[in-house]
Amino acid sequence: MLIHNIGQIVSGDFRSPILEGDSILIDDGMIVEIGTSIEAVEGMVRIDASGTIVCPGLIDSHVHPVIGDYTPRQKMVDFIASCVHGGVTRMISAGEVHMPGRPTGAIGTKSMAIVGAKSWGSYRPGGMKVQGGGLLLQAGLTEADFKEMASAGVKHLGEIGLGDYHDWDKVAEMVQWAKTNKMIVMMHIGGASIPGSDAIRAEHAIKVDPDVASHLNGGPTAATLEDIERIIIETNAALEIIQCGNVAIVPQIIELARQHKALERVIIGTDMPSGTGVIPLGMLRTVAWVSALGAIAPEQAIAMATGSTADVYRLPAGRIAPGLEADLVIMDAPIGSAAKDALETIRIGDTPGISGVIIDGELVVQKSRNTPPAQHQMEVC
Repeated sequence: MLIHNIGQIVSGDFRSPILEGDSILIDDGMIVEIGTSIEAVEGMVRIDASGTIVCPGLIDSHVHPVIGDYTPRQKMVDFIASCVHGGVTRMISAGEVHMPGRPTGAIGTKSMAIVGAKSWGSYRPGGMKVQGGGLLLQAGLTEADFKEMASAGVKHLGEIGLGDYHDWDKVAEMVQWAKTNKMIVMMHIGGASIPGSDAIRAEHAIKVDPDVASHLNGGPTAATLEDIERIIIETNAALEIIQCGNVAIVPQIIELARQHKALERVIIGTDMPSGTGVIPLGMLRTVAWVSALGAIAPEQAIAMATGSTADVYRLPAGRIAPGLEADLVIMDAPIGSAAKDALETIRIGDTPGISGVIIDGELVVQKSRNTPPAQHQMEVC
């Protein structure tokens, strides 16, 4: 595949967010070359971007799937495939907490993590890649259990503290077992979210030392600014902002990250499905919040939702660069917008129009059914 006539290429790299060039060459699902006026060869799929913007596929750092494209929390089907139409090409499970009859205890939670990891490893609704099997900690798990889960494909821990297990000394020990087995560790931050859970404060995060401080702006209740600042200063955790949280505190979180030179640690997710609902455009909306309310350049806000998350989870995606997975979004200002392109659309807080989504080099969406229509549409030549 060759994508040409690109207006701007947004890299997904926070430090160097714009690439030179107007063409992207893809082969066997991978990005091969970025350049200017790359020539097509016979038999190649050619996509004319019509002068619009191409960016990496968005990575939702915080979802709560179960098994299959169905959420019992909101009794909705096909919500994951619908998010592909919002430019999301990959999701990270924060724990399959809404599973009906969710098993507790060491055997139950270990088994559920393994089943989640294996199920989502082979099921891709709408082309979406889901990293499932976010382990929910329970009493009785052993170091050997973590080794077994890692060998079975479990790559991360779901939100620590989400349920009723709050033995912080033992949790901290389990986190070290997880990290020894190369698992990424997420941790609930802020007010209680589900029955049996409790508020999680900065002192808990500092003791546990997670890789991701989840939903600082609330899941749905935000942490205090004092706790957020302590987490920024006293940990190295990624700083997650979500859609299903408190929008008013977002600019304050961004300002604290800016003051402490921690903007590169900010990542973006949705925390859906939740009591707040299912929001297929949640990632685009949150990127716009961060840019418009936090005075972040839109191309850097996109990086927070792509390359920065990919770095945390060690994913071969999230950036437009040779050798990475060809997960891409083609977008423009929507019809009727005051903006002239997709980046300006995000900067003023609106939602861009998506005319194409590519996953592993395959065009899976042509004209999003969820975003407003783009001013300029891509064309397959």
